[in-house]
Amino acid sequence: MNRSLNHLRRRVQAGFTLIELMVVLVIIGVLAALIVPNVLDRADDARATAARTDVNNLVQALKLYRLDNQRYPTAEQGLRALIARPTTAPVPPNWKPYLEKLPNDPWGRPYQYLNPGIKGEIDVMSFGADGQSGGEGKDADIGSWQ
Repeated sequence: MNRSLNHLRRRVQAGFTLIELMVVLVIIGVLAALIVPNVLDRADDARATAARTDVNNLVQALKLYRLDNQRYPTAEQGLRALIARPTTAPVPPNWKPYLEKLPNDPWGRPYQYLNPGIKGEIDVMSFGADGQSGGEGKDADIGSWQ
């Protein structure tokens, strides 16, 4: 009796069996398969939200520019007119710095500016993850018209 009790104690103290380890690995794999895609989608959502915020901030700065100078910057002057006084005509009479620096979109590319715009008086946009006009999902354009 004492011998079987010692054998049982050694077996309990010996650790996990291969089957127990395999079950734990399968459970971890299933959880990872369910969680990882949701986490990756969150990163894309966060980038799109950051782009929308940047676009709104740029549009607000452009509106201030227009209030001071009676017009938006030309397409040639571009968004750079918000951080440096344009030297090409029409030179704004009441220019002041409207932004400290121009942000890049969350994918590392400059925001696009159109004057006149296609979807509004002016358009400010990011081409999304793919960097090309159009697209769906994470590749969709994010613009001031949204």
